[in-house]
Parts: sequence; C-alpha cells; structure tokens
Amino acid sequence: MAIWHKKIDIDELNASSKNTLVEHLGIRYTEFDDNSLSATMPVDARTHQPFGMLHGGASVVLAETLGSVAANMCVDEGLYCVGLDINANHIRPMRTGTVTGKTTPLHTGMTTQVWQIELKDERGRLICTSRITMAVLGKKAD
Repeated sequence: MAIWHKKIDIDELNASSKNTLVEHLGIRYTEFDDNSLSATMPVDARTHQPFGMLHGGASVVLAETLGSVAANMCVDEGLYCVGLDINANHIRPMRTGTVTGKTTPLHTGMTTQVWQIELKDERGRLICTSRITMAVLGKKAD
C-alpha cells in the first residue's frame, strides 16, 4: 500500500526545482515506488569541497531535499512539513560521477515524521546516510 497522499509526478517535481538551490546543484528526481523517493546529483565543481571531493553540505542538501519532498507528499491537503533536525554520517569520499539518494519513512505520524536517506555511488557503495525529522503543520488561514 502506497504511503503517498498526493499524486507524484517526477516531471512536475523536477519543474518545481527551477530557480532554486536544488536546480543549481543539478539534483533531479528520478523515481518513486510505494514507499520511497529517489533523486540524483552530479559530483562536480558545483558539489565539490576545496579538496575536490563531494562536499558534505551538498550531500545534506540532497538528503534534506528528498526527505522534505517525500514528507510533504505524505500529508493530506491543508498540511505541510518543515524540517526540525537533520544529521548525516559521511561514509566514503566521492570525486566524480553521480550520487543517488533514496529516502524511506521510519515514522509518519500526525505531528512528526522521520525519514532515512541513503546516498550511494554508481557502484552501489554507501557514501552518506542521513536522517531527517519533520514537523507536520497545518496551514494558517490568511
């Protein structure tokens, strides 16, 4: 049974990134299934730290993007999610190529959600593991 409360359209998700940090870093949503959302990010000059390796902050941007979007797709109309906390463990360096992130829920409650995000290289090796906690809020009337 799918966890999504809203229709997911990969093309629409990618279009929503226009003129944002997500677009600037080259993050592209690639696929989803009943329980996960995935995206890729290039490892190049945009995402490098000064020593030529994938910047940990860029990894966290990919992780937070996936967790945040997924969380917001799991709530009913009239609700939205914002980040409360994120952590990341950087496992191995990456200098070139494409990193792929996949997020899955650990908890989707009425007031909080917790998402696990794993970033892997093209060989399937773990680059970074992250967890984000989201607050579920109601939209205020104007």
